[in-house]
Amino acid sequence: MVVGGGGREHALAWAFRRDDPSSEVFCAPGNPGTAQLGSNIPIPADDLDGLVRAAGQYGIDLTVVGPEVPLAAGLADRLTASGHPVFGPTEAGARIEASKAFAKDIMSRAGVPTSQSATFNNADEALAYVAAHAEPLVVKASGLAAGKGAVVCATRAEAEDAVRTMMVDDRFGAAGQVVVVEQFLEGEECSILALTDGKECQLLPVSQDHKRLGEGDVGPNTGGMGAYSPVSLITDDLLARIDRDILRPTLRALAQEGAPYTGVLYAGLMIDTTGAPSVVEFNCRLGDPEAQVVLPLVTGGLLDCLRSIANGGPPTSLATTGGASVTTVLAAKGYPDAPEKGAAITIPDDLPAGVTVFHAGTRRDGDGVLRVNGGRVLAVTAVAETFPEAQRLSRESADRIEFEGKVFRRDIGWREAERRGQRG
Repeated sequence: MVVGGGGREHALAWAFRRDDPSSEVFCAPGNPGTAQLGSNIPIPADDLDGLVRAAGQYGIDLTVVGPEVPLAAGLADRLTASGHPVFGPTEAGARIEASKAFAKDIMSRAGVPTSQSATFNNADEALAYVAAHAEPLVVKASGLAAGKGAVVCATRAEAEDAVRTMMVDDRFGAAGQVVVVEQFLEGEECSILALTDGKECQLLPVSQDHKRLGEGDVGPNTGGMGAYSPVSLITDDLLARIDRDILRPTLRALAQEGAPYTGVLYAGLMIDTTGAPSVVEFNCRLGDPEAQVVLPLVTGGLLDCLRSIANGGPPTSLATTGGASVTTVLAAKGYPDAPEKGAAITIPDDLPAGVTVFHAGTRRDGDGVLRVNGGRVLAVTAVAETFPEAQRLSRESADRIEFEGKVFRRDIGWREAERRGQRG
């Protein structure tokens, strides 16, 4: 059973089907894409009682939790207590994402490289800190804010506005009543996804997300407008350094805190001009759209690895393709602030081989018409032997999908293209 109803969850269901075609896949609540792969169960991802009942009712032998909210609410604890194997951290472990203040404390104790920061539960104290520190700054709501709680501020005035928005105007509710004000890190971001039993890690292919709405990384921050994998900036030596200096110390510190961690540990990193990595954030689940871009590169072993961890064993090995993957997100008109729902969607039947369309914010109406039902609507992933070919196929396929007001970027992977001196 895959818990959740977005693009990440469609990608998980798709990957499980490919890994073991005989498996019976349930999604709760799922979406029109997952309905083509298995059975959708009309249970919201935050209905913990309903999900535990469903695990028993349907004889689920592995539950994989997609979103962070049910993990932070203790879904994994509830399933484990009921005798149902689950891949995902406990409520205590999920604090690594649910509380940025907690994550900063863990990193400090573990000696993990990250930006200088301070945590506040008083707006006046936060504003005084901002006034005394060099710009740019980053202001983050400590709690869960649906991926929109981090504001990069070019000036102190912008940082002051962000503090007031969170702590005084209450834009993010309880999530913003504690804020973390950070030094801005320069460099290039990448996403590391580690499947872990709390000690050992099996890494998924490295990816890079594109958070800004507009091409060339301009405009407002979003939940992610696309991603690509692999990232040639991340060498084998750098991966070994990340494992040694970031992943393992963090896992040890969590265990010492009484929160042994199993599941996916997502490390959002900044790589500076010297090649040194620092942690921007930790998440307690697969990223979105990172899942949609990396899972198609895993050609075998995913289910075995997740099952092993869920049943108390170590992560097992994965088989991966040697090619490249590029995902382009199609968003609704008005995204991210006021996405418009309801537009009819047309997906051509003759998209090229190697292209998969993952549903995120879609629904079918009473007549069976596929319609826009969220900010990020579809994720168009292309896998090819070369990066330029994957980039071209993703962009051209995204262009062929139709719905009114469609918004997407045509430059996903532009840094990689510049690095390689080639563009698809």
